[in-house]
Amino acid sequence: MQYNENAKLDPSQMGSRGGRGRGTTVALGGGGVLLLLVALIFGINPAQLGLGDPAAPVDTGPSTNPYAQCTTGADISANRECRFVAYTNSIQAYWAKTYSGYQQTQTQIFSGQIATGCGTATSEVGPFYCPADKIVYLDVSFFDDMLTDELGAKGGDAAEAYVLAHEYGHHISDLTGALAKAQASGNKTGPTSAQVRLELQADCYAGAWLANAAADPSSPIAAITRDDVNRAVDAARAVGDDRIQLKGTGSVSPESWTHGSAAMRKKWLATGFNSGDPNRCDTFAAGALD
Repeated sequence: MQYNENAKLDPSQMGSRGGRGRGTTVALGGGGVLLLLVALIFGINPAQLGLGDPAAPVDTGPSTNPYAQCTTGADISANRECRFVAYTNSIQAYWAKTYSGYQQTQTQIFSGQIATGCGTATSEVGPFYCPADKIVYLDVSFFDDMLTDELGAKGGDAAEAYVLAHEYGHHISDLTGALAKAQASGNKTGPTSAQVRLELQADCYAGAWLANAAADPSSPIAAITRDDVNRAVDAARAVGDDRIQLKGTGSVSPESWTHGSAAMRKKWLATGFNSGDPNRCDTFAAGALD
């Protein structure tokens, strides 16, 4: 991924809390990661599922913004952490121009544990969107600890940007009302469930952003290469339910899917990218998952 050194960055779109020590990675075979992700996306307090630790120290206090010095694209070379500002700024600028009802929010960086509108979350959760407070939460250790080490994705900036764009895709689904409709349908699982449709829609929205990320001359993203696209697709496939189940248990149980298979996630990311049109992302339409 190539950055525009002359682009202005807006660090106010970032939040950061220091945490009280990093959490340990949940064993994938137990299904804890997937269940907790679903709980947070659907606005459920994870403590109610026995997956949170309400007695543990929670990072709730404000802190100085470590991204405050990230003011131009050139700063990314000096401070690699500034790339998260670039991702966030680009994604939000795209949606502000594309969706008339867009409401700007923040990417909240944390480590250890954090209190959210959806309950207490830990580093074990991975990136998530909380509809209760409309904030995207991210422990950046996910990219090394989980995405590459545990799930075997190639990683890289484009893979990180895809993951963040996916979470902002949930923000769009929230603003359009699709998330509320999915939530109202209950917590059924399976390849055609509302939960899976919601995840695939977020993948499609991420693809649409990726296709347009470098279209604006003022964007901090200067160019998207074929390798970038391949890395984003690789990340999408790595977090497919079937891939995670095979790695954790050695078998696949489609009836318990909550995010979609590797092939489904690749297809909908590609649908968004190849069309560049978020209107093509209606995964809830009749026959969309046939």
